[in-house]
Amino acid sequence: MPWSVRWVGGCGAQSQKQCKKSSFAFYQAVRDLLPVWFLEDMRTMEVFHWEDGGKVSVYSPSEALLYALVHDHQPYARHLLTKFPQSALAVPSQSFSCCQSAPHLAMAVRYNRVRVLFRILKAIQALPPSDRAAHLDRQGCSRVEGGKTALHTACELVRPECLLLLLGHGASPCLQDSAGNTPLDTLLQQISHMPAANMRAKLLCLDCLFFFVPQDLKFAMKQQLLDNRQQWQDLLGENRFQCLVGLAPPSLFVGAMRVLIRTISPEHFPEALDNLPLPHFLKPLDLKLES
Repeated sequence: MPWSVRWVGGCGAQSQKQCKKSSFAFYQAVRDLLPVWFLEDMRTMEVFHWEDGGKVSVYSPSEALLYALVHDHQPYARHLLTKFPQSALAVPSQSFSCCQSAPHLAMAVRYNRVRVLFRILKAIQALPPSDRAAHLDRQGCSRVEGGKTALHTACELVRPECLLLLLGHGASPCLQDSAGNTPLDTLLQQISHMPAANMRAKLLCLDCLFFFVPQDLKFAMKQQLLDNRQQWQDLLGENRFQCLVGLAPPSLFVGAMRVLIRTISPEHFPEALDNLPLPHFLKPLDLKLES
């Protein structure tokens, strides 16, 4: 059986070699979507990895969740978040993360794991308010991630479903990354890239942001929009352009949607979108996700 591993004793070269072998076996088992009970047996009883200083350690629920995210093992992610709602979202060891913060939201967005992201966001809602904000608005390592939040990443990679889920669960659209860019700036930079690939998804992200950003948001790209008015009007359409640069108020539809969406608490997002008094085709996104 390729996943068989044995107990590791001692700290010699042979033990370290066996640790690496069993550690990779756990990674392979998650990658191959093996059953949850089997993975938990491996994680808690047999599989070890080496931390700095030669210390042997079992995988934490947080580290196992990162593997489940990468390989989209949804049943395992659900198990970890249900059984270990706090430790599954705790800071992993240094071998898994370059800074002392939990990267699970950003990882879910980067790999576009919408269903796992949804479950993580629901787990975050059960945490104390201060802990919720720390997860939702976590800014990545300035050296590796440029201080980006998960919302920045959703804009950079043009992930409309991830973007709407984050916004609806309370992620702030106003934070700046290390370069001084808000998520809106990051999205506008993507829209300006030529050729104009994936423009429909980019504009969908922009429309979702419109429902959540404050009207007086200060963003770095505003002057560039004004300096290149015709180019940006062609890219965004006149109504979006006028609203962004403050030359016209939001449309009645955008204003109404802002009011309606703000009546939905994070605990009931996005399920309550179905109950909005709007025709189906006017609703932001069709997010059919199970709690």
